[in-house]
Amino acid sequence: WRYWWENSIAICQYSDKRKETIVISPLILDRMIMKKIFRKLGYKIENYDFRLIVYVLLLSIIGVLMVHSATVNEVEEGLLDTTQKQILGVIIGLISMVVISLIDYKKILKFAALIFILNVAVLIYVKFAGTTYLGARRWISVPGFGTIQPSEFSKIAVILVGTAFLCRFRDKISTIPILLLYLATAAVPCLLILVQPALSTTIVIFVTVIVMLYLGGISSRWVYGVSIVVAVLAVLLLFAVYQPDQAILNDLVEKNILRPHQLNRINAFFFPSEHRDLVYQQTNSIMAIGSGQFFGKGLNTTTYESVKNGNFLSEEQCDFIFAVVGEELGFVGSVLIIALIGLIVYECIRISRVTNYVGGVIIGCSIAALLGVQSFINIGVATLVLPNTGVPLPFVSAGMSSLVSSFMMIGFVLNVGLQRGRLELNRR
Repeated sequence: WRYWWENSIAICQYSDKRKETIVISPLILDRMIMKKIFRKLGYKIENYDFRLIVYVLLLSIIGVLMVHSATVNEVEEGLLDTTQKQILGVIIGLISMVVISLIDYKKILKFAALIFILNVAVLIYVKFAGTTYLGARRWISVPGFGTIQPSEFSKIAVILVGTAFLCRFRDKISTIPILLLYLATAAVPCLLILVQPALSTTIVIFVTVIVMLYLGGISSRWVYGVSIVVAVLAVLLLFAVYQPDQAILNDLVEKNILRPHQLNRINAFFFPSEHRDLVYQQTNSIMAIGSGQFFGKGLNTTTYESVKNGNFLSEEQCDFIFAVVGEELGFVGSVLIIALIGLIVYECIRISRVTNYVGGVIIGCSIAALLGVQSFINIGVATLVLPNTGVPLPFVSAGMSSLVSSFMMIGFVLNVGLQRGRLELNRR
């Protein structure tokens, strides 16, 4: 039994003078089957990062519980309810993750341009024939099922095509023509997503594109130059915000460069006491998080004062899911969520560092950046650290498209780690 404990193998032996019988547990059989499958594919099972899978599963299970708690009172006739969709999303996501993790990402990169073109085509379809909800046209309706949000899968398409592009033109990425071509390619889906409108998703993708440029080896002169430009723009924004009558910002609105609701959100962020109606949801979110105190009020709390029962928040199952976490799981649950996200980001970076191919580094670190930035925006909005903008919390918020796309990204990271084992086997 000590041998079983050390090697995950249960072997019970008993014998008499003539024979010896060995009984092998199902655990070793499963392990042997998995090893055989991995060996046939050219991988080593020891290089499969089960820790990352455990972190993702734990976060997804918490997500299902929180989504169920946030939507326990909803009624949808003829369709799966939100909790059922979330569970289905976890199942589909897990299958997608495992399948993608066993496919050489270098082979997938050969089809990156095709994947990118298909995604752009779907985004164009959404622009003209998509489903509209709360003034935004972001979805494609699937009869009897619900909706799909293609912009969530744009994140994967942009990472793949960007990685393929940077690997091909790595030595020329600092030249202006190649740099402009890279940015123009990334701008196509960003603009199509921006006009839906989905500013938060556009920001997440844009930040990921910039991180990929850095990982692709762009000259430090460009890095310093962009940093200076960003700093100058931040100062100009502050100047425009605090200018009398905000003449510059109002002029941008008149020229349709800035939308009225975006200006309202900026003002609500900088002057919350003067725009209480615009920060109503974020203020309630902070109150809900604080009311949970250390251990929270418990899952599925039925008090009228809760954010879900009192109808103090809209879309609490998605954009403000962290408010539900803080209220029902308290400080402990909130820290656990943040810790799991941090561990997932860390594992993605750690895995990408073991590869000897620059494409693997770009994929792993860009996915880590995307998940980290998206989580920061979601939690920042819920705690009034950032202006109000809707973006799901990875693996926690309701939304099958976001959930499945996040699992798929983890699948690519897992395959990056497996490729190291493949190289070792080939050398042998």
